[in-house]
Amino acid sequence: MNIAVDAMGGDHAPDAPIGGALEAISRRPDLEVWLVGNREQLAADWWERIQAEPRVRWVDASEVIETAEAPVQAVRQKRDSSLVKTIRLVDEGKAVAAISAGNTGALMAAGLFILGRLPGIERPALSAILPTFHSWGVLMLDVGANLDPTAHQLYQYGVMGSLYCQEVYGISSPRVALVNVGVEPEKGPQVVRQAYAKLESDPDIHFIGNLEPRELMQGHADVAIMDGFSGNITLKAIEGVARDIFREVRQELTRGWQAKLGALLLKSGLTRLKGRFDYQDQGGAPLLGLNQLVYKCHGSSEARAFARTIEMAADYAGKDTHERIRQRIQEGAKHEATGSGHGSRDLRS
Repeated sequence: MNIAVDAMGGDHAPDAPIGGALEAISRRPDLEVWLVGNREQLAADWWERIQAEPRVRWVDASEVIETAEAPVQAVRQKRDSSLVKTIRLVDEGKAVAAISAGNTGALMAAGLFILGRLPGIERPALSAILPTFHSWGVLMLDVGANLDPTAHQLYQYGVMGSLYCQEVYGISSPRVALVNVGVEPEKGPQVVRQAYAKLESDPDIHFIGNLEPRELMQGHADVAIMDGFSGNITLKAIEGVARDIFREVRQELTRGWQAKLGALLLKSGLTRLKGRFDYQDQGGAPLLGLNQLVYKCHGSSEARAFARTIEMAADYAGKDTHERIRQRIQEGAKHEATGSGHGSRDLRS
């Protein structure tokens, strides 16, 4: 199983992508990794370790797409960039999946230009796993790829998200919800109300209705559907609040000897809590709807996040999920045409 990794993408490149690749193959004898980057920017010890590992191959790339660059223009002008060449390895059949923590827009643009969309998919979606208090987590999509989706595109996100949770997380009937300002079907803008009707009419989707943002982390849904603008803001707001709360707690627990004593007693519980909400352990998330598998890692991903993503990509690539998504999109079109429905379910079912 060959996975292509952009070694120059992310805040901690090239150390984190390379370290993650070596960690992943040490745990998985079925894995081989292509690392793509600028050889001149590698420390000598990294190059020695890469050369010593027969299941890691290096592809040199002279350019890097920076975070602030315009995505489409950068992909077109920097054809020798690590990000573009990583995607091309998948297009050429040398790898089954591509992984990058680089420019999100450029990764989506390269995926669309080089790999194309799955037949029937109007717009791919960027997904993310949000940890929750009472379940494995919730798959959010879209979180930034499509800021102004149509109702039909939101419906397709529901189809893709449901299938992804079935295949990757083994959930037999994933609960799919629309993120909205209220739980009533008539709430929200027209596009959301229309998407509600489409999701409700598909008997193969376990649609539980609308979900308010404050309930996202309560574990009521497995898939949370929203437009890319709302999804990106929601995800970043939650990340920021979690970061700041942990920082404040750390400061309070080091103010004096009594606080330090309390911190010692609470250490194991706080460590478990922090681990549950650490995106480094969650790994990256796929760009759903592309013709081949592409994963986006968080820009601040460290080696363990890359290792986790590589393993997830290998597991997903070993299943025929893309073909099932294609079939379900076609079936969904038939359900829409007949107008059959089944009614939404209670949020906690």
